[in-house]
Amino acid sequence: MEREAYFDNAKLLLIFLVVFGHVIQPFTIDSPGVNTLYMWIYTFHMPAFIFLAGFFAKGSGNKEYIVKLAKKLLVPYIIFQLIYTSYYFLIGKSGFQADVFYPHWSLWFLLSLFCWHLLLSIFKRIPAPIGIALSVVIGIVVGYFGEIGHQFSLSRTFVFFPFFLIGYWVTKDHVFWLKRKSVKIISVMTMVVVAVAIYLAPELNTGWLLASKSYGDLGLPEYGGLARFLVYATSSLMAISVLAWIPLKQFQWTKLGQRTLYVYLLHGFIVQYFRKEELFYVNGIFDLLGLAAISVAIVFLLSSKPVQGISQPFIECKASIMRKYVSSVK
Repeated sequence: MEREAYFDNAKLLLIFLVVFGHVIQPFTIDSPGVNTLYMWIYTFHMPAFIFLAGFFAKGSGNKEYIVKLAKKLLVPYIIFQLIYTSYYFLIGKSGFQADVFYPHWSLWFLLSLFCWHLLLSIFKRIPAPIGIALSVVIGIVVGYFGEIGHQFSLSRTFVFFPFFLIGYWVTKDHVFWLKRKSVKIISVMTMVVVAVAIYLAPELNTGWLLASKSYGDLGLPEYGGLARFLVYATSSLMAISVLAWIPLKQFQWTKLGQRTLYVYLLHGFIVQYFRKEELFYVNGIFDLLGLAAISVAIVFLLSSKPVQGISQPFIECKASIMRKYVSSVK
């Protein structure tokens, strides 16, 4: 139970950081402190999330598994791509597009997750050190091709795949090795150093962490490969540092870590409305703490049973929660 609690705790923390990062993003331009926090979060939250997705992909590979995965990921992708397109139109969001092959906002993760499983069916046959090294090389090389970008989420698929592959090869014993005191001490130093480095270099382009643009677009057409390698190293160290501090204990809210997909797919409706209406501002630490509290509330709301029951047909293409509720009423 402790080990299961650890992973659910980790997923819950990471999905909170996904929501919080999206909530504070509009305020990064005018506040060096908010920008530092935003960039700091983005150095690790998606790499760590993708690592955990790979860790739970041990059964991946056969055709039946891939077919089930297509229903689980591609069908919700198409549904939410259409829903978000309609929603953006209704709230008057500028620059919205209806192309199904250009994923809206956070929907890229569904496309990439499906592709990572396809890639895994090949890479799992290669010895781990060679396969991981090859995936890193591919992730670096694709940045030199401007044609590989946001469409089909190709750039992010290749760039983030090493984290997924590492997660696949890692065992529970490897993960819990991070709980050693020495690792925790070093992790604190790592997190502080990275935060200071980001603060002292605020002009760092967020595109390096979002992984959806070519090196030419990021202003380093020649040395972009080296920069991406440094990003890989930083993200790996940061992910390790944060995962080292995830509690093993089972809390009342730990089970919400099993519903992160609901939060991931639904929080955009709330956050995009906040942005469009410009409901919030950040003039100090208390405003920032307030936005953190709102982010927590969003996570708890969207992972609640009522919301899960209403949205399950769109996300999981089934209505077991609603049927169970109806049966209990009868």
